Amino acid sequence: MFRLDNKIALITGAGSGIGREIAQLYARQGAYVIIADIQLEAAGTVVKEIEEHKGHAQAMELNVSDEDQVQAVFARVVQEHGRLDILVNNAGVSHVGNILETSLSDWDRVMDVNAKGAFLCAREGVKYMVGQQPQGGTIVNIASVAGMIAVDRRLPYGASKGAVISITRSIAMDFVKQNIRANAICPGTVHTPFVEGFLSKNFPETKDEERNKLHARQPIGRMGKPEEIASAALYLASEEAAFVTGSTLVIDGGWTAK
Repeated sequence: MFRLDNKIALITGAGSGIGREIAQLYARQGAYVIIADIQLEAAGTVVKEIEEHKGHAQAMELNVSDEDQVQAVFARVVQEHGRLDILVNNAGVSHVGNILETSLSDWDRVMDVNAKGAFLCAREGVKYMVGQQPQGGTIVNIASVAGMIAVDRRLPYGASKGAVISITRSIAMDFVKQNIRANAICPGTVHTPFVEGFLSKNFPETKDEERNKLHARQPIGRMGKPEEIASAALYLASEEAAFVTGSTLVIDGGWTAK
């Protein structure tokens, strides 16, 4: 079950964290994986990890907020591999602050990567999925519970992830007849290097205490694991999810059920 044999998958932000876990799992399940990340060295490390386990992958440098780069990378993928079957929009950044603590540059930085980046990559992905034969493909967007509920001092991040959810639904409905499925995953807080970096930057003196708070705010009593999100991304990309489109899958340890 959940095989991706001979599928070409492009994953943004796959140099670390959730994207890395998705890439490794997709490769184990038979996909050829494009590791697209703004940090090319990190992407190359993931490729080596995949190849050490007999998988197939390729690193490409990509700033998802740069339209020219996005177009060039997608064109290269299709030119070299003939098609694009799966797109995972995972690249993201955050900002800590309420509306009075958020500058225009803070807002633009988060929206450029999270919302505009998802839009640009999805647009290119859909273009090639519509034009290829057999027609179609699968898009998995990594959103967040912050796009569904208010999270303290996460104004631009929540707005950007709400946009990702809306983009997902629109694509799902607009291109359902072209055999394109689009779904979003909304994780709660997941324990990744990104989170550890956030704690070190914003709470250098009390990061252990703040980490415990992140664990505790989810009723299950801990943060999620990247591999738990990757498992959901595998399901949504697989043929077993052929009847699933336009959905928002919440994986948050019960946070939004409170």
